[in-house]
This record gives sequence, structure tokens and C-alpha cells, in this order.
Amino acid sequence: MPRLFLFALASSLALAGCGQPPQHQMPPASVGVVTIKETPVSLTTELPGRTSPYAVSEIRPQITGIVKARLFVEGSTVKAGQALYQIDPAPYQAAYAAAAATLAAAKTRADRYATLLAENAIAPQTNDDAKATYLQARAQADAARINLNYTRITSPISGRIGASTVTVGALVTAQQATALTTVSTLDPIYVDVDQSSTELVALKRATQAGSVNEGGAVTARVTLKLEDGSDYAHEGKLQFTDVTVDPSTGAVRLRAIFPNPEGLLLPGLYVRATVTQGIDPRGILAPQQGVSRNAKGEPTALVVDAKNFARMRVLKTGRAIGGDWQVLDGLKPGDRMIVEGLQRVQPDMPVAPRPAGTAPASAPANPAAH
Repeated sequence: MPRLFLFALASSLALAGCGQPPQHQMPPASVGVVTIKETPVSLTTELPGRTSPYAVSEIRPQITGIVKARLFVEGSTVKAGQALYQIDPAPYQAAYAAAAATLAAAKTRADRYATLLAENAIAPQTNDDAKATYLQARAQADAARINLNYTRITSPISGRIGASTVTVGALVTAQQATALTTVSTLDPIYVDVDQSSTELVALKRATQAGSVNEGGAVTARVTLKLEDGSDYAHEGKLQFTDVTVDPSTGAVRLRAIFPNPEGLLLPGLYVRATVTQGIDPRGILAPQQGVSRNAKGEPTALVVDAKNFARMRVLKTGRAIGGDWQVLDGLKPGDRMIVEGLQRVQPDMPVAPRPAGTAPASAPANPAAH
């Protein structure tokens, strides 16, 4: 028995002499950290939307007649004042000629009666009747001239013209319900989007509290993504925000205006608009990879304190901005937030911090085994 005890004691001493560190002397876990900074943060929101024309004009005839000619190519671009249709002018030319002749006769009579009145050769009432007849004839001649001009239908706006609903030889009537064609101004073009009223109320409250500087509607920047995911080359501006909330959707309509020189945007196109609605001048951004959630569902982060211990922070987050979360509470400038090595760390553990993205420091070599 004494021999067995002495052998066990010798064995334990030999193992201790090999220099194996005890379990509690393991080095602190290496973690990558980012230093939180305060920076102006643009508050953006991405919203679905549809394009709509800047201006739309439905072309209808002001007189009744037969279409003699169509003077445009369907789908082409037309200018304001450009002739689109020619209605048979013959009956209106005849009416204007007759009205002009009546006007000339009435003017001659009115001039002669004015001379006779000056000579006291006629009664004043006779002269007044001649003057009234002249004025009536002038009005009728003006109306006949206007109707004659209406035989040539022109575009009131510049833009892209659609398909024609009539052909040469068709009978059209004054102010008919069916438009002959439609002209749409597409440069610039509108983009209409809907935003949750809850988000708008939160933005207004942040503005009133002074934590957000809200830009005016005419200066708010808007960018677009097309249906295929590509970015639209031109930047737009938020033109106005509607003053009512749609009760069926709880959303507010926003309208932006975009240049469209290439004609890429057509009415009814589905797009995604990113609207810059304000700037947080003292914004705090935290990388999303360093934010997790606790059992209550609250966002949390681990930060390294002055003694290099990991400490848990409960955060209040705002919107996602790129790969970061906007942090409203829980972090301050100078905090070292752990973003790498989180799987090896628990709250209140000692850690070995290093700048995120750099390699961990090499561990010291183990002493030679005996």
C-alpha cells in the first residue's frame, strides 16, 4: 500500500511538471469590435409605386364632320400646337364666307347711318338698330371663323400620342364621349407611392422632438429601382404628400417627379422608390451582424467595457439602413460593439478585443511537453 501511494504521488508530480495550464487559465476569447460613432444619418424608406403621366389630354372634336386626314404617327412624340386631324372644312368655309358677307353689309349700313345721324337725317333709333345689327353680324362671323379653325384639331400639350380610335372617313361629333386619341406628357413623369401613416406620424414626432431634420417636400430626394432590379439613372424629388389617409389601406399617397429624357418610364410601370424623408444629425448606426434578440424579443448587443469584459446592452432600434440598424437608445459614441466571435462569448466574460476584420493575435506557444 505505501508503494502504491508513492507511485501515485510521483505520477501527479510528473504531470504537473509538464506545464499543462489548469482549465481556469484559458485565454480570453478573441472578438472583433467596431467603435460606435455619431454621424448624420439619412432616413430613407423604400416603397412600391406606379408611374403616371405628368399631363394627359384626351383629344375630342369641337364640331361635327367627316375626318379627312390623320396627321400623326401613332406612338410618336408630338408638340403642343401640332395638327393631329383634319375634318372636312368645306361646310364651315361656306358658313364663314356667308357670315363674312353679312358682316360686311352690316358694317356698310352702320357707317352710312352714322353719317346720316350726324346730319340729323335719320332718327337715333334707326342708327342704333343698324349698329346692333352690325355687332350681331360680327359675333356670328367670329363664331363661324372659330368653327372653321376647329376643323384642324391640334394637340394642346407636348408628349407621346397613343392609338387613334377613328380612321379617315369616320363621322365625328362635337364633344363626343369617345376620345379620338390621347396625348401624355412623359418627361417629366410622376411616381405615386403609398406610405404607412404610422411611419409618417413617427417621423413627424421625431421632427418635432428635434432628433430629425425634415427636408422640405421640394428638396426630398427620391431614387428608383425598376421591375428588373436595376437602378433608374435619374434622381427625382418628392413633390407633395397627400393630406388624407386612405381608410381602406391606412396609407398616405406621396408623389415624386422624375426626369424621363430617354422615355424609359411609361405610365403604369411598377417601381420601387427610395424616399429620403429626413436626416438624423446625431445618428448611431450598429452593424446588423452584432445585434441579436433576447427572450423578450428585444434587440441586444454585447459591448466591451474598460476592463475588457463583455456587457449586454438592450437596444431600441429604428429602421434598417443598408447593413446597419439605426439605434435610438442603448449605444453611445465610443462604445466598442462586438460583431465577430459572438458565438464564443457570454455576457460578463473577459474578452480580447481587436478591430473587426483583423486576424486574432497569435496564441503563445505551449511549453515543450516533458
